[in-house]
Amino acid sequence: MNENLTALVPETALLGAAVVGLLTGSWLPRRRQWVVAVLAAAACAAGLAATAITMITSREQTVFAHAFAVDTATDAGRLIVLGGLPLVIGMSVDTVRGHRRETEYWVLLCLTGAGTLALLGANDLLTLFAAYLLASIPAYALTAFAKDSRGTEAALKYYLLGALLGATMLAGAALLYGAGGATLYRHLRTTLPDAPYGLVAVGLVCVLAGVLFKAGAVPAHFWVPDVTEGAPTPVAAYVTTLPKIGALVAGYRLLSQALPGSDVNWPLPLAVLAAVTMTLGNLAAFSQTSVKRLLAYSAISQVGYLLMALAVAGRSDLALKSLLFYLAAYAATNLGAFAVVAALPRARRLDDYRGLARHRPGLAAVLVVCLLGLVGTPPTGVFLGKLEIFGAAIDGGAAWLAALAVANTVASLFYYLRWLAPLFSTGGPANAAVHAAPGRWAAATAYTAGTASVALGVAGGAVLPAMTGTLLS
Repeated sequence: MNENLTALVPETALLGAAVVGLLTGSWLPRRRQWVVAVLAAAACAAGLAATAITMITSREQTVFAHAFAVDTATDAGRLIVLGGLPLVIGMSVDTVRGHRRETEYWVLLCLTGAGTLALLGANDLLTLFAAYLLASIPAYALTAFAKDSRGTEAALKYYLLGALLGATMLAGAALLYGAGGATLYRHLRTTLPDAPYGLVAVGLVCVLAGVLFKAGAVPAHFWVPDVTEGAPTPVAAYVTTLPKIGALVAGYRLLSQALPGSDVNWPLPLAVLAAVTMTLGNLAAFSQTSVKRLLAYSAISQVGYLLMALAVAGRSDLALKSLLFYLAAYAATNLGAFAVVAALPRARRLDDYRGLARHRPGLAAVLVVCLLGLVGTPPTGVFLGKLEIFGAAIDGGAAWLAALAVANTVASLFYYLRWLAPLFSTGGPANAAVHAAPGRWAAATAYTAGTASVALGVAGGAVLPAMTGTLLS
């Protein structure tokens, strides 16, 4: 049994920061609790450094009797999550600085981040479920951090749906264990092809229910708009971005490692879910006037595009590479859009951004880059990510899904332009919301994320080869 704990430095760094931060914050005066935020950022830096060393030395391995895999997908996912967490920390400073529960905020963020990292390498059904819980429970508390009526209602909905689908996921794991006699993916790969079809099918559906909940995909998407609207903006940015990375990589690993030889026709239902998710998200976004709800439905539609890679897992060599690159580009772009919203807390509706280009040209430029980037406009990273994932769908025999995705991409331009139009409005005075001084930390985060989105698009040719590889079983 390989129990090389150095392979888990990124996860243990975040968990260690959470424990040390909680103890340290208990003794710090309120005005100095920012030290815990620095500790969280340092843990992210340590995790990034450890991941870079692992990738350079090609030290792919499995630990804990193959229950956790450190391979291309795990390393790429770690880079995205650990690169995204500092952005969330940055846009949170203006919101929680000096708050009497500031330490708890940073600790919860570290814990849910560690759970997301655990999802990336989960190579066993029980590991997958444990990671699901660690990624979910702190996020419920973060959603209600403001302790207002909207946040409390959103957290309750988030928790109830998460508990229901978590129990469903555990039941599915029990069914797959009963069918295959194991929870480890490498064992299920050999036993499930001979197991009863119905038992495997029901078990898989139940396990995927939990994965789809974390990703925010149909039909487990109902929490996304309410949580995005009710939670503090940095928390909304986190829950609509980084958990998707862990969930989708975990789903891809489950399908490609545990069920490649099964008779269950899972690619077709996943393709249908991808089609429904992208279409429903776009249609619902058309009528939104709240910027946070618009971004929520945008996040749902983006999951639809990402699910295309899962639908062709094992059928196209481009699937994993396209999924990982798209996730990286989406994380930078979506966090950039939310950072602009966090920098202008009084601008809650689309019309509140009227005149932003005149008074805050830098933030307006970032918003243009990020919103057009979410559409898939060059030279942003999402553009290249969509090209790759569309190519993977065609290569995997789902050309109809790629055609539908192109149509949805064109349609999505409408509601993003509804937000961008007021920015350049010349009729009448600018809205008072854009006159207020923006949050310094959130604005800096927005510039950083917008730059990263463009950089991924420009340097995509160099980044993509690093995401090419196979999964360890």
